[in-house]
Amino acid sequence: MVRLFGSRKCLLRFYLALMVFVPIRAADAAGAKSETLLYSFQNNGADGNIPNANLTDVDGTLYGTTKYGGASNVGTVYSIDPSTGAEKVVYSFQNNGADGANPVAGLINVNGTLYGTTLYGGVSGAGTVFSITASTGAESVVYAFQNNDADGNVPYASLIAVNGTLYGTTLYGGANDGAGTVFSVTPSTGAESVLHSFSNEDMGGDYPAAGLINVNGTLYGTASLGGEFGNGAVFSINPSTGTYAVLHSFGNGGDGNTPESNLIYVRGTLYGTTVSGGPSRVGTVFSVNPSTGAEKVLYSFKNSGGDGKVPVGSLIDATDTLYGTTEGGGASGVGTVYSINTSTGAEKLLYSFKNKDGDGTLPIAGLMDFHKALYGTTTGGGTQNEGTVFKIKP
Repeated sequence: MVRLFGSRKCLLRFYLALMVFVPIRAADAAGAKSETLLYSFQNNGADGNIPNANLTDVDGTLYGTTKYGGASNVGTVYSIDPSTGAEKVVYSFQNNGADGANPVAGLINVNGTLYGTTLYGGVSGAGTVFSITASTGAESVVYAFQNNDADGNVPYASLIAVNGTLYGTTLYGGANDGAGTVFSVTPSTGAESVLHSFSNEDMGGDYPAAGLINVNGTLYGTASLGGEFGNGAVFSINPSTGTYAVLHSFGNGGDGNTPESNLIYVRGTLYGTTVSGGPSRVGTVFSVNPSTGAEKVLYSFKNSGGDGKVPVGSLIDATDTLYGTTEGGGASGVGTVYSINTSTGAEKLLYSFKNKDGDGTLPIAGLMDFHKALYGTTTGGGTQNEGTVFKIKP
């Protein structure tokens, strides 16, 4: 994800065909894991650049989005061959008043059709839900958000599909103070409904930067601000009734605050990250019991010793070990890949990105586990400083 906050507690800091295969392999100073740089995005008027989102597998090919670049410089959908690093622009978004623009969220695969969101574009300029056929690159706007007092706008996060319906969040808009929404869309008809409008006034959380997850028919997510202490919240919502409840409000002191990444569900427990909070105020990994709302800080990142800081990207789980990225920190201060043991909370630095030799920098997306390797993107670095796709063997 794109970083949203300049001062964590202030208003949002948001606004944020040529193939180049550069096989960089390096280990950090601690002798951690090796990295392979699969692709460096190009600033050539056709390629995408600045990939903010995680990757998605469709029959062995990885797909992602870039916020900028492409024929109109408002973003692309691209594919990459994980074995060779060969990249292809599948679709370039158009700056034409109808198509979406500036995708920052990852894609989801529903029976060979990819669905995603764009921050802007559409008939009202307030963002879209779109579909794209992976095999042909044919794109369609499924829904264009409205710039009015009821609908959400600026859909920042990825979607989920539950029983044929798409669910997501918008960062802004809604009936209450413009503090964001939870919405549903029927992909076959484009019909959209606002399930919940966040509010600045009711301590229920506001400005949801992350997407949702489905656990046994209940949707869970995070609000980046709001809650009882104004530091964000974990919430649940019933997709059938729209019933909304806050499970945990992030507090002061050693608790995390400002959650911006999607939750994951591992054997009865929700896990996530905050980009601020903890003793060093540079972010945490936390768990929440969905039944009771009990929260625990598993790990607090440090602002010293080469540790990562500001974990923006979502976590993934592989056999009781969580893997993630940090936007900053590490040996060169430009981000890391790390693991967390769910039983002990022990953190391990797997890789520190380098601010030299064409390596990627500033990873803000989550990782994906593909054929026993971790794949991800960086928003900076590479041969032209337009971002990269990388691979790490854990």
